[in-house]
Amino acid sequence: MQATVQTNMRREIDEIPEAAARLLDRLVKDFAAAGAALRTKDPAFVVTVARGSSDHAALFLKYAIELTAKLPVASIGPSLASIYGTELNLSRGAAIAISQSGKSPDIVALADSATRAGATSIALTNTLPSPLAEACNHSVDILAGPENAVAATKSYVNSIVAGLAVLGEWTGDSALKCAVADLPMHFAAAAKLEWREFAADAGEAESIYVLGRGPALAIANEAALKFKETTGIHAEAFSAAEVLHGPVALVGPRFPILALAARDAAEGSVAEVADELVAKGAFVHITSPLSATANPLPFVETGHPITDALALIVPFYGFVEAWSRSRGHNPDAPANLKKVTETR
Repeated sequence: MQATVQTNMRREIDEIPEAAARLLDRLVKDFAAAGAALRTKDPAFVVTVARGSSDHAALFLKYAIELTAKLPVASIGPSLASIYGTELNLSRGAAIAISQSGKSPDIVALADSATRAGATSIALTNTLPSPLAEACNHSVDILAGPENAVAATKSYVNSIVAGLAVLGEWTGDSALKCAVADLPMHFAAAAKLEWREFAADAGEAESIYVLGRGPALAIANEAALKFKETTGIHAEAFSAAEVLHGPVALVGPRFPILALAARDAAEGSVAEVADELVAKGAFVHITSPLSATANPLPFVETGHPITDALALIVPFYGFVEAWSRSRGHNPDAPANLKKVTETR
């Protein structure tokens, strides 16, 4: 589906390769400093602090850290600090706070609490200076540039790219560092892909499931949110390991399902679940050639299991922006939403 109208969202999707390249070119010293701080700390665990798309970025980084650094990562609720006034014992840990605006009061409050508790804290934000940057030991400007569409796209991607770059410096994982360096090239290729077949089968659906496992589950969460924001339909993200444990009860003939599979250890299991759902009559589209019956969608293979999952979000963004317009919506101005939500 080629864009016939140049929305802010479409422009910002097209800017993803350039934004990632700018980030990786300009912030080499910042990544090195944050990585060195984490090596010095040698944390026993990592916590993340975020909401919305930023929380989906945090979920992606959770899997990346657990797979690469072999440390447990937990998301902690910002309300613990802003509403409940709880001071967590985080002295042996590290904290990663993610916020595009850098000024959501609850995110800032918990990041500040983590820093005061002794955690090595890192802010990933698109706004410097900002209260969040001031609350953390280290701040990384994700350099996504101005983002005018309400639905975050390039800031989501750059938050993850920045986190992966810090992770590469922290662990010294040369394969990950090379894969991150190649991301702008892969994003450029991914931005050209079209998922017309899924749009045709989804039709006028009012409910969609998005599946994934591992890092791709974080992409599925982000995709489900973007379905809600830009098209107004009900969308839920599930692990492909969980969808058959209850949610499958709602799946019937012609129910649309998007299965996001990366080239990683989970790809085969996601494909197997996709085939089971096709057998129930669902319209299933999958980013993998391993499914016997689901409809394949084009994807970019990056050569690394973690970055492979991240590249999936770019063609999805292009798809959902165009599909939103085809259903009579304005993806730049979702109903009842504003760009910055300052939750307390």
